[in-house]
Amino acid sequence: MMIRYASYFIAALLPLLLFRWFVPASIGEIDFWLLWLLAMIVVSLPVVYAEIALAYRSVDAPLAGMQKLTREADVSPMWRSFGWLAALVSIIIAALVISAASTGILAALTELNSDPTVPSFAIAAGLMVVAILLSLLGVAPLPIGLGLMVIGLLLGVANGLPHIDFAMTDISLTEWARAVALALVSVGAGTGLYWFGQNLVTKQVGTAVDTDNHNVQNTARSRATNEYRATKLVLPIWILQLLVGGVALLLSGMSLPPIGQLLYWVGVLFVVSYLLHYSTQQLAHKFGLLVSLVITFVLALVLVIAIPTTWLVGILVIISSVAVLSLSIFAGWQMKISHLRKSLNFGNEAFYNLWRIAIRLVVPLALLLALIGWGMQWVS
Repeated sequence: MMIRYASYFIAALLPLLLFRWFVPASIGEIDFWLLWLLAMIVVSLPVVYAEIALAYRSVDAPLAGMQKLTREADVSPMWRSFGWLAALVSIIIAALVISAASTGILAALTELNSDPTVPSFAIAAGLMVVAILLSLLGVAPLPIGLGLMVIGLLLGVANGLPHIDFAMTDISLTEWARAVALALVSVGAGTGLYWFGQNLVTKQVGTAVDTDNHNVQNTARSRATNEYRATKLVLPIWILQLLVGGVALLLSGMSLPPIGQLLYWVGVLFVVSYLLHYSTQQLAHKFGLLVSLVITFVLALVLVIAIPTTWLVGILVIISSVAVLSLSIFAGWQMKISHLRKSLNFGNEAFYNLWRIAIRLVVPLALLLALIGWGMQWVS
């Protein structure tokens, strides 16, 4: 049952985890809200559709699925890089969030007059060890993490909501860059997490069906094919992202009491474990489970100890943008039209044409403009 809702948990959790690094200095900038909404429609939505379509077509997880799809489309193996990049993005997100958690926990303990004589990086390393152990539990930690984070935020709300002065400001490429980052990184579009979640559901259903005879199996597959619609999977995820994202934006300037901070960051630890579980499962396709677990842990540990948080944000923006760009070009230009049309199974041909224009032209252009905006910000 928990596996079926993994994608929805992720859609609700990632905005709460990552919005803090991409919001503008003044959250009351109306133009930023409008840009974020535009990015959610023209960038995030087509990319989530692409993930679900490729998941349905490949009937496998991202890394293994891209191998099947590139052979099927008879294209260069270089397009398989999306699977590797997606696994790397999840590890970077885990390192970024754990780094913030170590700082947040230290701050909370200091407010409680219990300042430990342990450096922040040591706490981060210890949290990463706990997270990699929790990753062995798979999907199970997600609802626990969500519950603890929500309780922590509610304690902050009880102290009073931040005052926001809404006003229009000048629109710039740097503002667009932040809006696109919120619409992609913070909702998990292009990370392969929704592809992976759909694959978990498919495997669960397949296992359940295999317990019956072959006639029941064929009937179930036929019924699933007839009833399948990508929109039934994508729209609930996207709407949840939109609602939670709006709440996360409104609460981004809120300060939490010490107990609220501790609950929030412990909840984050449970969520990070799922990100590490996801990356381990992807790498296991090539290296086996044990070796993949070690690789994931070592890479995450090095990132969280050796690289400053601000650098991790920049690395995350670049690699996630490259991953989404790779996915959009592969889905839009390399995959056969007939295969994607069947995988999306839109009720109206016009919807398919709109999605195809978005994934082929709008998404790559939006990403390139966003990268230029980030470059301008970093140079300045």
